Amino acid sequence: MEASEGATSSPIEGIARLTPDKVFSAMGTARAGLTAGEASARQGRYGKNVIQSAKKKSQVLVFLSNFTHLMAILLWVAGIIAFAAGMPELGVAVWLVNVINGCFSYWQEHQADKATEALKKMLPSYVSVIRDGSEQKILVEDLVPGDVMLLEEGDKVSADGRVVRANGLQIDQSTLTGESNPVRKTSDAVLEEGLTHAETPNLVFEGTSVSEGNGRVVVTNIGMSTEFGKIASLTQNMEEKESPLQRQLDHLTKQITVFALCMGVAFFALDVAFVHNGLAASFIFALGMVVAFIPEGLLPTVTLSLAMAVQRMSKRNALVKSLSSVEALGSTSVICTDKTGTLTQNEMTVNHLWTPAREYEVTGVGYAPRGEIRADGRSYQAADDDDLRILLTGSALCSNARLIAPEKEGGRYTVLGDPTEACLLVSAQKGGLDLQEEQRRIPRVRELPFESRRKRMSTIHQLERPLDGATRVAFVKGAPNEVVRLSTKVRVNGEVVPMSDSLRSRIMNANDGYAEDGLRVLALAYRPIHRDEGGVPASVSEYDPQTIERDLTFVGLEVMQDPPRPEVAAAVEECRRAGIRVVMITGDYGLTAVSIARKIGIVRGSHPRVFSGPELERTSDEELRRALRGEVVFARMAPEQKLRVVENLQAMGEVVAVTGDGVNDSPALKKADIGVAMGITGTDVAKEAADMILTDDNFASIVSAVEEGRAVYANIRKFMLYILNSNVPEAVPSAVYLLSGGAVPLPLTTMQILTIDLGTDMLPALGLGSEPPEADVMSRPPRDPNEHLLNARVMRKAFLWYGLLGAVSSLGAFFFAQAAAGWVPGARMFGVGADLDPVYVRSTTMALAAIVFSQIGEVMNCRTEVSSVFSVGLLSNRQVDKGILFEVALIVLITLLPPLQGVFHTCPLTAQDYLFLVLLPPAVLLLEEGRKAIVRRHGHYDRNGVRADAASER
Repeated sequence: MEASEGATSSPIEGIARLTPDKVFSAMGTARAGLTAGEASARQGRYGKNVIQSAKKKSQVLVFLSNFTHLMAILLWVAGIIAFAAGMPELGVAVWLVNVINGCFSYWQEHQADKATEALKKMLPSYVSVIRDGSEQKILVEDLVPGDVMLLEEGDKVSADGRVVRANGLQIDQSTLTGESNPVRKTSDAVLEEGLTHAETPNLVFEGTSVSEGNGRVVVTNIGMSTEFGKIASLTQNMEEKESPLQRQLDHLTKQITVFALCMGVAFFALDVAFVHNGLAASFIFALGMVVAFIPEGLLPTVTLSLAMAVQRMSKRNALVKSLSSVEALGSTSVICTDKTGTLTQNEMTVNHLWTPAREYEVTGVGYAPRGEIRADGRSYQAADDDDLRILLTGSALCSNARLIAPEKEGGRYTVLGDPTEACLLVSAQKGGLDLQEEQRRIPRVRELPFESRRKRMSTIHQLERPLDGATRVAFVKGAPNEVVRLSTKVRVNGEVVPMSDSLRSRIMNANDGYAEDGLRVLALAYRPIHRDEGGVPASVSEYDPQTIERDLTFVGLEVMQDPPRPEVAAAVEECRRAGIRVVMITGDYGLTAVSIARKIGIVRGSHPRVFSGPELERTSDEELRRALRGEVVFARMAPEQKLRVVENLQAMGEVVAVTGDGVNDSPALKKADIGVAMGITGTDVAKEAADMILTDDNFASIVSAVEEGRAVYANIRKFMLYILNSNVPEAVPSAVYLLSGGAVPLPLTTMQILTIDLGTDMLPALGLGSEPPEADVMSRPPRDPNEHLLNARVMRKAFLWYGLLGAVSSLGAFFFAQAAAGWVPGARMFGVGADLDPVYVRSTTMALAAIVFSQIGEVMNCRTEVSSVFSVGLLSNRQVDKGILFEVALIVLITLLPPLQGVFHTCPLTAQDYLFLVLLPPAVLLLEEGRKAIVRRHGHYDRNGVRADAASER
């Protein structure tokens, strides 16, 4: 709404740089909050705190769109032509196909755009504020800029704002940034330059949540002016994209229309010139041939095959929301993926411990306390090494996180609190510590919370047994450089020694080495507190950082990372073989991103280009596209920046798949050719914006989906080849009739042609849609999205080879039936001028049956491109087998049942006829097997159809 947009005019520029007192002044408010009158006035100026809904397309129009695309229009016209040609049964049948297909498509793809509603669900209904000097609960939509909002642990943040009071306040910003670690917030002024909004420690944002602590916030932006609202606006304003398959089907429809019309004109001219029928009769005959050349079964076959692919992909942990998205996966050339939870396990894990005495390796991954601590070729427990015991104990006790064991055997451990602290608990348990016993023996008596300014936190504990002569100790955990700066002593092999320059250098060199590998490092130190020590307050409640965090004894480092998923490296390598580039776009820091990218194979070079969010802001599109041609990693990205990367890749001609789980990802997911949301960690917003949802949040599942997408496109081409090749045996007999001047009666009636198009062809074609990927499908480069489904190679094979085999079979069967009744060349053929002649009816029945039986061989031929069908198993595709049984059963029924005989101009066939027919499938099959063998021999393929170069790559 316009009023809400006006909120951007609030005086909030540079508000992060102001002290809390100046924040109140800048926002025209006070610590006692707004008055009711002022709040009402501001609501009139800025509007309600709501996320606008985009204007939805009418469901009636959505439904009707399934009947008004090019292929549907072609079928409507075909029906009209059939009625005009005096074939009402054909017209009704064609229209019925269109209606059924349109309804099925609508039902399959009926996904209301709920992204905006999902955004609203993430927002609370009520919020606590201070107005007129007292705490009140108001509706979220009534918040206005200048309101003083109260936040408690577990609350969702209802508007953007500036923190003016923080008591251990931590905010989970994963919905906006995609990074799961809670962010500590402060009320201090922030003067640091180059920070993104999400990185600014005194700002909070709508749609995030309070994971720990409490605070007060002055509202700065509401509704569509919030970061949340801006993302909603980006998503709503995105134009609907057309998939490569939709573009191909539109092009194919145009090709078929032109081809059918040309054939109609040709047959009209031939009928007039050779058969000498009247113009009206010739025109009706030509209209019938136009209908015959339109593959009425193509559209429902494509739709049903895509639906079957969706079902198969769901078994591979990929839920596809849009049928056309299935094929688009097959032409994907770039995958833009986030890091946390997709490439990594989203479970911070300590993998190294370091003390001045030794370095330890920690095995095991994730929050399950399974693994061990190893050094010097053996396993260590806390009890084996005093320094290790203090490092593990102090780190675990100086933590506010909790590990929750799974309720069921084999379940996952979960975390309450900061994942960085949770992994410290896990490493302590791997060292043999009983955390509950340690908390009982060494109870906490005070906490000095983490502050971004100090970069550390401290907890004070009462000791059951003295440490360095003291019965009270402060454990200090934080950034290594800060902890080392405050340390005057070091613990080495159980002895406390003075901190020296060489020891300080050793510690910092170790820290730098880990940091360069993209690992996160926390240092632990302690201070024994002697009650009679000068400068220490008598009361624990008076302890503060100035009196406690000094003269520390350094203990060691805990080194951690969110480890890569074990199967991701192989999946990335498979992408590389398939010619698909993987680009990491993350909200994490550059060093960490490059480290993970290198470990899993996304980055191989020694100097990849690393873009940060602020750097990308200063980069032109031209320079960005140059960088995108090489190895590049994007770190600390804002939503609009991720969207910009996707747009530039698409401008370079790439087909882009994008993964995401947070609200911040939704614009890029919507813009991508394929948006892939996470099913476990993904927000509702991301899932609604995406085309596909991964039920296991695993990058490897994307690669499986790409493989399935490539197979789908190949299968669409296979059944298109199968459907189109029957046009030739439908057309050639009619051409023979014309060129003979009517001396050869019409070998196929229009209803018999329709029997092939809508009856016998359909189920075998659907069976081709379930054909598994061929052996080298992931060793081929991505398909050019501009490559046409119906290209010259497909047309040559369909019309000049497969179609020719079918035409010879059909005409051969027609003349076989004539000869069996006594016809000899040169004599008048049965049926000339007598449509109901029994011999003629049997001849047309044989012509129809011959096409059906030759199509049995053709469907087997279409299952593979160059490999032998015997290499994949002649009867291995159950759907094709069922289709063959169906078409044989159908031809038997329409020849035996009297009601159907009259409709389809058929009659019962003899045993001699069936003996002729059963010889056709093996003949057609073996001829094509011979051709494929020649192609393999001269095209460097093996018997399985794998190219020699592809095999060597594998």
